[in-house]
Amino acid sequence: MIKFLIATLTFLMTSNVYSQSIDIASWKEDIESYKTNLEKYHIDLYHNIDKTAFEKEVQDIKSNLENKTDLDVVIDLMRLTRKIGDGHTAFSIRGLEMHVYPIEIYIIDNQWRVIKTSKEYKSLLGKTLVKIDDTSIEEVVNEVSKVAQYVENKQSESIRTSQYLIRSELLFGLKLTKNKLKANFTFVDDSGKRIKESLTAIANEDYHSKTEFEAFDISIPEIQKPKDLKHDFLWFSPIKNTSGVYIKFESYPSFEEMETFGGSVLNFINENNVKQVVIDLRNNGGGDFFIGTFLAYYLNLANSIDWKSGVYVLTDKVTFSAGTSNASQFRQMLNAKIVGEPTGSNPTGYQDMGQFTLPNSGRTVTYSKRLFRFQEQVTQGVQPDVPIAYDWKSYIKGIDNMMKWVIDDIKKK
Repeated sequence: MIKFLIATLTFLMTSNVYSQSIDIASWKEDIESYKTNLEKYHIDLYHNIDKTAFEKEVQDIKSNLENKTDLDVVIDLMRLTRKIGDGHTAFSIRGLEMHVYPIEIYIIDNQWRVIKTSKEYKSLLGKTLVKIDDTSIEEVVNEVSKVAQYVENKQSESIRTSQYLIRSELLFGLKLTKNKLKANFTFVDDSGKRIKESLTAIANEDYHSKTEFEAFDISIPEIQKPKDLKHDFLWFSPIKNTSGVYIKFESYPSFEEMETFGGSVLNFINENNVKQVVIDLRNNGGGDFFIGTFLAYYLNLANSIDWKSGVYVLTDKVTFSAGTSNASQFRQMLNAKIVGEPTGSNPTGYQDMGQFTLPNSGRTVTYSKRLFRFQEQVTQGVQPDVPIAYDWKSYIKGIDNMMKWVIDDIKKK
């Protein structure tokens, strides 16, 4: 009887660890659909991974489903998709019931810094993350980067890795943490003191809709954000004590809205004899780059601008997709000087995202439909004319050191 109970308990524990809500036959159908549709729709699926290697890995995933959870299968497919090697081809985890640790991490000066936290953990702001449970941050980053999606170069790899390494189920599925929803995080302050904090992950929906956060307030004293904004991601304002105008371009409106916006910027430039224009494409996640060319069209109509050396474009690691395309175009069309960090996607590469849904799991897979060439020389990101990285000493004081350089340069003219 005792042997029977032990055997039963062992079976139940094993079933719980390796349970699948989707049966093996359904997963096999999904994996075949994944391969077939990527080959059908991707413009050049095997531009980075050998076809034989891809097919072998697909077969390996299908043949080892018996001892895997749904999350294990998802991670396997994320790892394979990552090897395809372009920023628009991804195995999406959107819609999965995920939990997130209440901190945001960003790499600055080669350190994984806490730049945002829930109010409960505001004392962690500015600290450097060095370990999760018993795993060093270097090993965590190495493993998470292999499954991080929407990666195209080392800039986007660092951004996507920082976004994925706070997802609790993913860390647990990669065997980097001991518990699915709780882990010990070790931080170091600038004096070298170690701080260990046990963090509990928050449901993704609650994280975004119900959690109050603390973050560094980065401001530009010379620029006042207008009060009557139609969009928080697209606006313009004069730069105090200069003859310049600042354009915040963080995302894309409709064509009609950009037409209205472009006309407003042009009127302001003409009425105020504006000499310099700063287009801020930092944190621009992409959209329709043709809409961005509308802005260039209206700016090009302004005769007061110093077209030799008065146009600046700001970029960083989070300038993706259409933001990258427009940065490269503005350099050509507006003779713009690129200032900041290399962009997170490449000016010559696979873009324009399509998607399909797997029949049983309902998982979304995205793929690249086009190959764009916005510059002759192939580079990993749009390379700035004036390379400036975020500086931690400036960051913690709330100083935007990239924009400060631009304003100082404008004042010299």
